[in-house]
Amino acid sequence: MADIFDGYRLAQAWDEMFAAPGKPRAAYDALVSVLQPMDPGELRFRADQLARVFTDRGVTYDYAGEERPFPLDLIPRVIDAVEWDLVTRGVRQRVQALEAFLADVYGPGRAFDDGVVPWRLVYTSEKFRREVAGIVPPNGVRVHVAGIDLIRDEGGKFRVLEDNVRVPSGVSYVIENRLAMTRTFPALFAEQRVHQVEEYPSRLLGALRAAAPHGLVDPFVVVLTPGVHNAAYFEHTLLARLMGVELVEGRDLFCWRNRVYVHTTHGRRPVDVIYRRVDDDWLDPMHFRPESLLGCPGLINAARAGNVTIANAVGNGVADDKLVYTYLPDLIRYYLGEEPLLENVESYRLDDPDVLAWVLGRLDRLVLKPVDGAGGAGIVIGPQATGEQLDGLKTKVAANPRGWIAQRPVALSTSPVLVGEKLAPRHIDLRPFAVNDGTGVWVLPGGLTRVALPEGELVVNSSQGGGSKDTWVLAPARAAKAARQRRKAAAIPAPPAPSHGPEIAGLGRQSGPDQ
Repeated sequence: MADIFDGYRLAQAWDEMFAAPGKPRAAYDALVSVLQPMDPGELRFRADQLARVFTDRGVTYDYAGEERPFPLDLIPRVIDAVEWDLVTRGVRQRVQALEAFLADVYGPGRAFDDGVVPWRLVYTSEKFRREVAGIVPPNGVRVHVAGIDLIRDEGGKFRVLEDNVRVPSGVSYVIENRLAMTRTFPALFAEQRVHQVEEYPSRLLGALRAAAPHGLVDPFVVVLTPGVHNAAYFEHTLLARLMGVELVEGRDLFCWRNRVYVHTTHGRRPVDVIYRRVDDDWLDPMHFRPESLLGCPGLINAARAGNVTIANAVGNGVADDKLVYTYLPDLIRYYLGEEPLLENVESYRLDDPDVLAWVLGRLDRLVLKPVDGAGGAGIVIGPQATGEQLDGLKTKVAANPRGWIAQRPVALSTSPVLVGEKLAPRHIDLRPFAVNDGTGVWVLPGGLTRVALPEGELVVNSSQGGGSKDTWVLAPARAAKAARQRRKAAAIPAPPAPSHGPEIAGLGRQSGPDQ
């Protein structure tokens, strides 16, 4: 019998599927048994079907000026229940610490007075917004949605790569990937109990409604988008549809007497919660960029008056600063009194002259990241850089040490990816999404697995040519076994494909989840 994995060669990294050549890890046993006898041509045919599904539904992106379906690899990533429990608890812990830190930044500043972090860390951050100092959200939540980027290192340990608590994107791929996979390759789901992902929109809506100003029984929620030409417009539209709320642009809103209203065919209607997908700089021209046409004048004043909630909160970008990232383990200990469940990648702060000198002498052996970068922009991987690139980097870093951090190179874990009609290892990461409603942090079971499609590439962002995988979180063994027995007794061959709302086709282009 043919074996699709015969030509698969492990890379010099932790392989997600195989512990050794021909020996799948326990979580992948059932998946490998289904895939193993398949013909490479059949896999290629199904992969082309997936691409057509994405094209038909408008899930495309602009790569080098060409509109393409977003690459979804046919081989899912599988995480067992025990590992996912650690990820969930670690992400929840991280979000709670970030919430406490942001409350401190725009409030009393206890961690700074106690010497846990220096005040200059905040005041030198380009994402710190003095304009919102003192604003306290109605239910105390500033991070309504978080995307915490994780990698698995050479020893198989999950580590945090960076935090995203401004306007993290990419959850639409999680939803669309699962829908496409269940339609194109239903046999893969037959013998496994995979946690579903369609609960996310209702969880998000619940968190937004819980964040409404005090005293409201039925708050009016809107999704604020920059418009149809924005790279993530598909996601904005999808989430608005699935939550059953209005999708608006800045021109649809106006402020009067510190209240926000939206124009409707029935007149003006007060807005209570704005799930904004517009960056801080463009949100309110009265306080930030005066030339902005994407936001609405007066939003910050309305939020300060307690008449509207902006989610995620304005000013959260200070917690995304990669120099702040280096302090998160200490902040977890300080605010929560706990040890970090998920470790950072080993990092170096360059505001110390001795550390700066040490790093400048080893640029060819480190990874340098701009502290305010997103989407993989500006990252220089020393071992892969040219001499000319390293010389330019040395000049930039020496001129602005506050603007960079250094990290040791990590060989991100690999997973089999269909390249042509063969399977080859490619590096991947994972972005779990967390939703905070003020009573607890819920983590979407799965998240977005991003794939660096070029061979040897370590930057997984779609702007660098990356793709994605469907991410499966398996139910605990007992629950999965019981489910299989119930299906067998009822003569049901496989669980039905999930349904998560009305069909949405042709809603526009979406670039990758780079923020």
